[in-house]
Amino acid sequence: MLTPFHLAINVGDLDIARQFYGGVLQAKEGRSTETWVDFSFFGHQLSLHVGPILRTQNTGQVGDHMVPMPHFGVVLHLPDWKTLAHRLKDVGTDFIIPPSVRFEGQPGEQWTMFFCDPFGNPIEAKGIADLDRIFAT
Repeated sequence: MLTPFHLAINVGDLDIARQFYGGVLQAKEGRSTETWVDFSFFGHQLSLHVGPILRTQNTGQVGDHMVPMPHFGVVLHLPDWKTLAHRLKDVGTDFIIPPSVRFEGQPGEQWTMFFCDPFGNPIEAKGIADLDRIFAT
């Protein structure tokens, strides 16, 4: 049984973060102060603190793509991933990697998309048809 992870990252403005994480991503807001806010990010604890944004670079090679490192994200059941992809498209998300399938027909087949929050923090969302095969080789 998987258990929730905790991740704390910096953002530039809590109101803008609330609009993106709470509004666009539909994450449920938890506790907060004047300098941080917690969200349930698909069941995981994401703490957003006001501070300097971590620098990222496209140094991670996955298939034919160079992806931003570091990044964080979520693995979703494919129907939930498709719902998220449609919502992000509907709000005009500027994708780093648009919704697409990779490793098609292989044990690690997954749908993926990369995008950034309003502060430049890269996020990956993966969709997998059978979550029991998340670590299949």
